[in-house]
Amino acid sequence: MQLVYLSPLPWDSFSQRPHQFVEWFHNKHGGEVLWIDPYPTRLPNLGDFRRIKSSKFLSKNAIMGNGNKPPWLTVIQPFVPPIEPLPGSCYVYRWLWNDILQAIDRFIESQNETLLGIGKPSELALQVLFRYPSLKSIYDAMDDFPAFYHGISRFAMMNREQRIAKQVTRISASSTKLAERFIEYQSKLTLVHNACAVDALPSINDTLKTRATEKQVLGYLGTIGDWFDWAFVAKLAETVSTSTIHLIGPIFTKIPASLPQNIKFLPACEHSAAIQAMLSFTVGLIPFKRNDLTAAIDPIKYYEYRSLGIPILSTHFGEMSLRQGQPGIFIANASCDLGDHINKAMDYKYPKSEINWFRKINSWEARFNSGNILPQT
Repeated sequence: MQLVYLSPLPWDSFSQRPHQFVEWFHNKHGGEVLWIDPYPTRLPNLGDFRRIKSSKFLSKNAIMGNGNKPPWLTVIQPFVPPIEPLPGSCYVYRWLWNDILQAIDRFIESQNETLLGIGKPSELALQVLFRYPSLKSIYDAMDDFPAFYHGISRFAMMNREQRIAKQVTRISASSTKLAERFIEYQSKLTLVHNACAVDALPSINDTLKTRATEKQVLGYLGTIGDWFDWAFVAKLAETVSTSTIHLIGPIFTKIPASLPQNIKFLPACEHSAAIQAMLSFTVGLIPFKRNDLTAAIDPIKYYEYRSLGIPILSTHFGEMSLRQGQPGIFIANASCDLGDHINKAMDYKYPKSEINWFRKINSWEARFNSGNILPQT
């Protein structure tokens, strides 16, 4: 079996759920993969230009993503104007996509069995679905895509997502909230949480040895956007004034004018350096606001922190709100007694057996193997 995959992310980006899925698929079935990079599915707005202008703490050096393509993978990069939400855009796109559709035709005709995978709702995904109605298909909902958009773009995305959900053979959702959205399709729905690239982590012995020598640092590593809870982080910094808070990664939102001096900003870094940075954390932070966007998030940081034996202090949002009471997980907000939560988190130590167990059941391979993610043949 081979795979046509319409990805929500470019291949040449940091390895995330889509990359892990196609690699798992190839290892399991041995077939080739035709990966189609995403294109703009909303109208541009002024925020795009402000975000480009104000983005901070991008690495001074180029950060490589998945630049190396395996021999079993072919990548197509659509280039189209950002007009998809507009009425009639499908007719314009149909003409612009002629070469892409012909490439998909040739790929599908080269083998007897092909699976169609959709990682993000789009007009191209719909056209491919209706072009090949007999193919088995899956929609892997990894984010609440409409929540990222506003106005006509949001309504257009909601409409495309529902049409795709109705048409595909299988739906997998990365969080409980996303699964609830597709409950009317329960017979073809499965909940497949996120996971961690366990193979890329240092050994548990090396992990514990490194963490045992580090100072007290509360840290977050990842993109900082509109969903980031600055009020929580500011109060946290005031509460632990003798400790340091490291915020590592690109910033695509406005930084508050006055923040405590013990908050330090560091640029994005390569994956290996990111692992070393996280190993310096006494406590890992996941400080997200609670809103429509974050309600559907199952943060990969949760899996990375726990796989590195790092206790977690998180705000109450999305899938994290369901993890209160798990070992080493402390859920808080800016209005609670942060001092008590921080002290408990700093004092918590994961035993080696717990880290080993967590890694075993939360690798991407284990997740996809147990998730019943593929349509039945």
